[in-house]
Amino acid sequence: MSTETGPVIDAEPRSHRIAPGPKGLPFLGNLPQFGKNPLAFFERLRSHGDLVGWRFGPNSCVYIADPDCIGELLTETERSFDQPALGIAFRTVMGNGVVVARGTDWRRKRSLVQPSVRPKQVRSYAATMASSAAEMADTWSDGERVDVKREMAALTQRIAVRTIFGVDTAADAEAMGRAMDVAQREIGKEFAGVGALLPDWVPTPGRARIRKAAAVIDAEVGRVVARHRDGGHERPDLLSRLLTAVDETGAHLTDREIRDETVTLYIGGHETTSSTLVWAWYLLSRNPRVRTALAGELDRVLGDREPEFDDYARLTYTQSVVKETLRLYPTIWLVTGVAKEGARIGGVPMPEGTRVWTSQWVTQRDARWFPEPEEFRPERWDPETGDDIAEYAWFPFGGGPRVCLGTRFAMVEAVLILAVLARRFELDVDPGVVGPVPSLTLQPDRDVLATVRAR
Repeated sequence: MSTETGPVIDAEPRSHRIAPGPKGLPFLGNLPQFGKNPLAFFERLRSHGDLVGWRFGPNSCVYIADPDCIGELLTETERSFDQPALGIAFRTVMGNGVVVARGTDWRRKRSLVQPSVRPKQVRSYAATMASSAAEMADTWSDGERVDVKREMAALTQRIAVRTIFGVDTAADAEAMGRAMDVAQREIGKEFAGVGALLPDWVPTPGRARIRKAAAVIDAEVGRVVARHRDGGHERPDLLSRLLTAVDETGAHLTDREIRDETVTLYIGGHETTSSTLVWAWYLLSRNPRVRTALAGELDRVLGDREPEFDDYARLTYTQSVVKETLRLYPTIWLVTGVAKEGARIGGVPMPEGTRVWTSQWVTQRDARWFPEPEEFRPERWDPETGDDIAEYAWFPFGGGPRVCLGTRFAMVEAVLILAVLARRFELDVDPGVVGPVPSLTLQPDRDVLATVRAR
């Protein structure tokens, strides 16, 4: 028997209400619809209203699409909303790092991790980002065929092992990269399928693959940590900063905490930037006007030299290209929280335990906030002539107290890599639509093959 997802609740201080969403199934609720295509399902929810009730299995949920409501969810996290208990696949890989931790544990870990990604530290990593991209550019030649996903993944992996681990061998990058690829696929499968409702103790082939991948990640991180501790001298990489960080009691991060935060930084510094760059090349290839404007800025600002950190602020159009890419193809496509007692969204009470969801994919493609939302138009981000964009209509890095700590790192990395490569080359991506696959990050649904064209 099908049922509606819940009653309509009238808000008092504001005009919002919770509209009933699509009908679901007993026990499963809307999980089959969600699992088939999460992005399309969220778009369908948005068609019902800005606050929509639905069910994730037996759990009561509310989907929100209005930027003001999204801002409430993000800024009230820790006070009115908890981090959800994510699936066993996610927890096996991510552990209990700063992205997952709650309350006092989260505040302690954030205070220990944050100094390693402050602007001063990001400045020190910029030269590695640019030089690594230049090394890749030196291997490309006019007319060459490249797999854009593979190339961008290899590049950001190299930068990750250099800036996070302070090492520089292909083995370090490849072993972690292969394990992370497996982990990302399995997290996506479990999250969107019936596996999300299974108890942790239920064995599945996917969970076996996740454990195997996590074992590789643990071994690689453990090996690099041991190498650092045996070195006996200070290093400038992120891992060294984590190893020396102390909290207000003088305590260091434990070995397990080091592992969890290192993996979190690796995913933030590699997976997200790699995906963003793939989507950027795809969009540039299909928008010659934007590609020409980007090349013009690079020629004007850089001439014949490679970019440095100080160029980041001058490369305003390049920044806009990255921001517009993140609007259309947000690497992190989902935010969710669990209501605590007394929580409200848009003036509407959220019963304790209600899971509140929102999606960057839907809100950032909403014509109310972005005119011509399907158009790739970096000019909308121009600080002087661009669109008046509502706060929290664009939130690819989240927001509020739990905003992504690596936001600055990721933006600088993406801009400098794009500047290095696009100054020398254009990539003509093969014809055909590339669709998004929502897993741990938003990935292309097929290989992205391109022909390199020297400028």
